[in-house]
Amino acid sequence: REEGMGIVFITHDLGVVREVADRVAVMHRGSIVEEGPVRDVLSNPAHAYTRALLACRPGLHPPKTRLPVVGDFMEGGAFDGREVRNEVASKPERERDVDSIERKALLQVSGLTVTFPGRKGSASFKAVDGVGFEVYEGETLGLVGESGCGKTTLGRALLGLVEPDEGRVLFRGQDVSRLSRREWKPFRKELQIVFQDPYGSLNPRLTAGAAIAEPMVVHGLQTSGKPLRERVVERLEMVDLEAVHFGRYPHEFSGGQRQRIGIARALSLDPSFIVFDESVSALDVSVQAQVLNVMLDLKANLGFTSLFISHDLSVVRHLCDRILVMKDGRIVEYGTSSEVFLNPRTEYTRRLIDSVPGGFSSPA
Repeated sequence: REEGMGIVFITHDLGVVREVADRVAVMHRGSIVEEGPVRDVLSNPAHAYTRALLACRPGLHPPKTRLPVVGDFMEGGAFDGREVRNEVASKPERERDVDSIERKALLQVSGLTVTFPGRKGSASFKAVDGVGFEVYEGETLGLVGESGCGKTTLGRALLGLVEPDEGRVLFRGQDVSRLSRREWKPFRKELQIVFQDPYGSLNPRLTAGAAIAEPMVVHGLQTSGKPLRERVVERLEMVDLEAVHFGRYPHEFSGGQRQRIGIARALSLDPSFIVFDESVSALDVSVQAQVLNVMLDLKANLGFTSLFISHDLSVVRHLCDRILVMKDGRIVEYGTSSEVFLNPRTEYTRRLIDSVPGGFSSPA
């Protein structure tokens, strides 16, 4: 406004477009397929691809139901929800009442503190400050908060990738917070992580098959030959990839495919607990929907427990049973997804929800 500046704002976040742009151009496979005033295009899209981008957003759909993807619009005309719903979510699934299931804690965290030294004599920084909570078997626990609040540090501390200064992490009743690298090895089969960056988290010199096979070889589950290849192909197919992808390198895959390879690698050891660290934040909304559908299917079929770290509240609402809200290294609110989103107890949580670009939509 001050400089009378014109801006081209490039993003995959349609909520941000709605907030900041006057006009919008929608690009698909190198061509502009639709353009016009933001209000017109986003309220009454003319092109199938634009309709697909708008429909893929998780906030528009009941929690834990499969999301439409671009192919549903581009290949078969208007989206029919029945086409993408499977037996896992054949009807809008109400949120699981965590209090009605057996509350058996898989992971128990108490007084966990992680401190990083300050720069050149400045004060040290508590990234995680006396945090405590439980993760119950079979649930997906969401962890939300603004950037820099300590979410990723907490997730890594649970897995021994960051050493805590104080506190305990109990996995099935055993304290794993002070284990040596050698002592950690048996637990690595049970606790895995899917990283945020689908481009940086894969070794560019390893094929997809080799990346998924590596943990199996390290832990002696399969060492070589046909059984190893069959197990890897099975994991590829679990995440909607194919056997032909076994010998391809990371640069030959899209971002969404790379993230699915990362998920397949985490599943290679049949873990009980997985940390998803901002695992869909780098993906555009259409690819994000594909990965979220894969995650829902895997959760239903394999029954693993997970901590899902994200700043995207609509994604957390869609996937998670309970939610922890983190601020300045501390947990300031927790509860079921409905409780946190519909009746937030703290002003901070209310501000997080209100700050969602384009508004937060929650289906009835």
